[in-house]
Amino acid sequence: MQSYTHIIHDLAPVYDASSSVLILGSLPSVSSRGQFFYQHPRNRFWPVIACLTGESVPRTTEEKRALLLRHHIALWDVIGECDIIGSSDSSIRNVLPNDIRLILEAAPIRKIFVNGKTADRYYRKHLLPLTGREAICLPSTSPANAAWSEKRLCEAWSAALKDC
Repeated sequence: MQSYTHIIHDLAPVYDASSSVLILGSLPSVSSRGQFFYQHPRNRFWPVIACLTGESVPRTTEEKRALLLRHHIALWDVIGECDIIGSSDSSIRNVLPNDIRLILEAAPIRKIFVNGKTADRYYRKHLLPLTGREAICLPSTSPANAAWSEKRLCEAWSAALKDC
């Protein structure tokens, strides 16, 4: 049986002074920690972002970062620190949030989106009281969300982000 590990979020947020949309995940998975966001090969985040932007799926960290910034998308995670077993969202405990105010103060963020119900739950608990800004919950791109095909995710995310 796996045991809890204390994780300190080690990925810097992606944003610049022209970012108008902020997408927040919950916490980097084991395959992403120390790397870049959404590195699990079956996570559909990057194909969905490519679908939304009409671009090819980025492969390298530099391509991913450039794609986000080119389309005024900021990216980070809700959780800054926690105890977790592997990548299991249901095991998360002792959460300390990332302070997203640094992005909100540096960029004209019009809308905040959270990638899945875990990010939504922790956003509402920890960050909504801090920022007073509502977030829109999008269906998770995680491979654990197998009920949603990539096509269906693209449709749902596209509808939510159409005015951004």
